[in-house]
Amino acid sequence: MNYIQITDADVRHMLQTIGVNRVDAMFKDIPAGARLDRPLCLPEALSEMELVGELNRLADTNRDAREQICFLGGGCYDHFIPTVVDYLATQGEFVTAYTPYQAEASQGSLQAFYEYQTMICELTGMDVSNASLYEGATAAAEAVLMARSITGRRRVVVSAGVHPETRGVLDTYVQSLPIEPAVVETFDGATHLEDLRRAVNKDTAAVLIQTPNFFGAIERLDTIVAIAQAAGALTIVSVDPISCALLKRPGDLGADIVVGDAQPLGIPMGLGGPSLGFMACKQKHMRKMPGRLVGATTDAEGRQAYCLTLQTREQHIRRERATSNICTNQGLLALRVAIYLSAVGKRGATRVASLCLDKSHYAADRIAELDGFEMRFGTPFFKEFVVRTSKDIDRLLAHGRSRGLMVGVPLRRWSDEMRDCLLIAVTEKRTRAEIDALVSALKDA
Repeated sequence: MNYIQITDADVRHMLQTIGVNRVDAMFKDIPAGARLDRPLCLPEALSEMELVGELNRLADTNRDAREQICFLGGGCYDHFIPTVVDYLATQGEFVTAYTPYQAEASQGSLQAFYEYQTMICELTGMDVSNASLYEGATAAAEAVLMARSITGRRRVVVSAGVHPETRGVLDTYVQSLPIEPAVVETFDGATHLEDLRRAVNKDTAAVLIQTPNFFGAIERLDTIVAIAQAAGALTIVSVDPISCALLKRPGDLGADIVVGDAQPLGIPMGLGGPSLGFMACKQKHMRKMPGRLVGATTDAEGRQAYCLTLQTREQHIRRERATSNICTNQGLLALRVAIYLSAVGKRGATRVASLCLDKSHYAADRIAELDGFEMRFGTPFFKEFVVRTSKDIDRLLAHGRSRGLMVGVPLRRWSDEMRDCLLIAVTEKRTRAEIDALVSALKDA
């Protein structure tokens, strides 16, 4: 904890340097009606000793996944991160105060992004990947804009199985654009295919699907792709990257654009962030892809070299013809993903996915045997599932915390119909003893 004192002399010096007489003068361009005309309602100042004590008290109220056994999911997961990821990602050669642009980008940084792109393509079964986006929800929204640019159509059909917060980000993106989102509801936890057929038409630019979806269910992606293709629409698939190591890859099933959040690939939960969004597409669409792409080439002496290429962002020559306002990427987090995937390898990634599948099904079977609990859906799932309970959710969560367990995510936040449901995720980190402890806590609550 650092403390930097600002004296009255410091304030006078800063004001003199920028050419104003008082602090209020810096806000003269803001209309008076929009400015607060009273002091902020702040408590009295504390001494340094009192402040440190208060901050420590607040910090001690947090309980993270190192202190409690985590069965939380819904987009952020407690996966194991090999030690080598932290060790290499924090090397001084990779730490920079700002995202390096072409003029100052080192070959090492560019190669790391290039390797990241290559592994994302292998994982998703797609042809081209960019160097990452901000997070999964932004990546999905950017993919919709990309699909509109490719097709020239304005309608996008979105499954209700897509994370509600991703749909919220998309709504914000398109509220002032000529894009019309249409939501197709789910049936038994997965997209209602007949409703999807009726919703997709000749005006549809893309179908946005998530698999495994927000409820953990595995979607019939082959059928969904066929429905979209029959109308000339693109298929945008948001995936859990861990699942791609075990299930059929979206690219192998005909997806046009694949997006998702790479948090499971070596990025800590971090109280919800920061994270990293990935995007990959078919080669024929790559000139419409937003963000940065790193390519391999040769220099004047014939040596392999790396450079930023296909720069479709507004900071470069395309300007008003740019495909997106996004002009950077999550460099440090993309590096973590590249190190993670390199460390676990193909067999390791498959092993992680298999453990998630097996352990989550063991947990689901045990919980379904309890009185007052049942599986909400019958659709196949990957590593998380929805449980309905007749017990009081708040008491259930509190009882779990008292036993050192984060037992699940209550779905009432997003759905009134699921006010009696919990979303439970089981990753490769959970042991049989920890799963049995969860079952015992649910039984005794």
